[in-house]
Amino acid sequence: MTDRLILCDIRDGIATVTLASPGTLNALSTPMLAALDDMVVRLAADDSIRVVILAAEGKAFSAGHDLKEMQGYRSAPDGGQAQFQALFDRCAAVMQAITALPQPVIAQVQGVATAAGCQLACSCDLIVAAETARFGVNGINLGLFCSTPAVALTRRLAPGAAFELLTTGDFLSAPRAHAMGLVNRLAPPDRLAEEALALARQIAAKDPAAIRLGKRAFQAQLGQPLPEAYATAGTIMVENVLLPDTSAGIQRFIDRK
Repeated sequence: MTDRLILCDIRDGIATVTLASPGTLNALSTPMLAALDDMVVRLAADDSIRVVILAAEGKAFSAGHDLKEMQGYRSAPDGGQAQFQALFDRCAAVMQAITALPQPVIAQVQGVATAAGCQLACSCDLIVAAETARFGVNGINLGLFCSTPAVALTRRLAPGAAFELLTTGDFLSAPRAHAMGLVNRLAPPDRLAEEALALARQIAAKDPAAIRLGKRAFQAQLGQPLPEAYATAGTIMVENVLLPDTSAGIQRFIDRK
């Protein structure tokens, strides 16, 4: 727990991290980003944790940045330029840290995930969403193009589809997001936590060293030219196949045959 902004429950190798500021729609304020950053550091250092579920309290997964906080920056002598830059830099660092966690991270999206809140969900490895959840990058409706959320969004969604959302400010329903590949699994709202936990348990049951190496390979090869991607993946696969548990697993398969 970090000042009640974030809760963490660890059971059977699965850490459920919950954004706990429903009164602000779990806005990614500076304190919330600091709490997330601190939690990510702790999770990364805990080898007993095999999977992370990122959930939220209330009706919103996250409504994005705290707009009241942002408006307060404008009273600075430079109009807030330095503070805005620091906010977006910090947010980008937290998103990258979540992506770089050695454990797979599942976003459990129960409600609206908009702007930087959508960025947060898309920075996770997998998304399990309630059928009533919605996703959006709606800053354009306020005159602010969601350029930084677009980075995470375009790594999960086809560029044309992402650009349409960014320029129209429309919301994407969870069923439509699932059909487009943004969401991995859908669930009725009252079974969302159960569905996310089932996926987490399925992953947690696999060899943890192989999962961690596999996530590292998967993330590293994204966006690389084909030859570099194969070189990256091949090097990590050699590291994986040399593990004693991997050798034992292969031998068990051979013996069964």
